[in-house]
Amino acid sequence: MRTREGGRIVVDEAAVIARVRAGEAEAYAQLVRAHTGIAIRAARALGAGADAEDVVQQAFLKAYCALGRFRDGSAFKPWLLSIVANETRNTVRTAVRQRTLAGREAALAEADPRIPESVDPAAAALGAERRSALLAALDQLSEEHRLVVTYRYLLEMDEPETAQALGWPRGTVKSRLNRALRKLGRLLPGFGPGDPREGGDARG
Repeated sequence: MRTREGGRIVVDEAAVIARVRAGEAEAYAQLVRAHTGIAIRAARALGAGADAEDVVQQAFLKAYCALGRFRDGSAFKPWLLSIVANETRNTVRTAVRQRTLAGREAALAEADPRIPESVDPAAAALGAERRSALLAALDQLSEEHRLVVTYRYLLEMDEPETAQALGWPRGTVKSRLNRALRKLGRLLPGFGPGDPREGGDARG
């Protein structure tokens, strides 16, 4: 069963997964259609470049094969994106090539994050004219910090979704995100923590 929400198709994931587990394999196509867009953006943003579609196709296949281990009551999107992240990492390592900023910039443009500048300091770096600088700065972060910024802001996932996708406790998401934002503040001119109370140890 599908409904429309804000112009987007929303799938009753639990019902679809139950049908797939019951042997109705064709029902899985509903999950694929609903999540292909964000999965491709995630793969590109994480460095898959021109291989993004292949990465996503493989991720959907692996997710289908692992559906029996999917925990009831969990959200499908962050679980899928954790698989996309692993597939992207494997693809980049296998290809032994650097991530392409052009592909990641395209993913950023498609995502068009809507984060009010008054809410978070990362918003200052998300304007179109700053995208290239942001992506270059992200490449200078550790993998953990790059991942948490990508999931939380570039893919517009909330804190629980980010924690699930990365397999981290929510407290870890918060602490690593804060440290990542501080490091971005040092890498990007005019970018810094919006709350002076966050000053202190910026090591991560």
